[in-house]
Amino acid sequence: VQLVESGGGSVQPGGSPRLSCDAGLYRYNTECMAWFRQAAGKEREGVAAISREGGPTYADSVKGRFTLSRDNAKNTIYLQMDKLRPEDTAIYYCAADPTTRRCRVDYEGFEYWGQGTQVTVS
Repeated sequence: VQLVESGGGSVQPGGSPRLSCDAGLYRYNTECMAWFRQAAGKEREGVAAISREGGPTYADSVKGRFTLSRDNAKNTIYLQMDKLRPEDTAIYYCAADPTTRRCRVDYEGFEYWGQGTQVTVS
């Protein structure tokens, strides 16, 4: 499964970039898709997750600021990030997995990962 991420870059605090993750034709292994992030010197953490038919779940640190959506026809997810803070600076990774029942932001078994895209808030 190949996950193609886009949309990272440098933004000012309060900015509103959008990340995209395209899973292409890999529909059967991408029922659950999510975004994780890893800041320098910190462990990777889940940001948001969404299944093909369910609603998104979010980490407490981004609730009310980030919005995860999914276009099933395109097999693509979008992470709209609003009110960015310097502490949101990290490499953001897209992840996918066949699970549906366990598709939540705290699920730790994601099987497929993208290469990551840097988001720098300063």
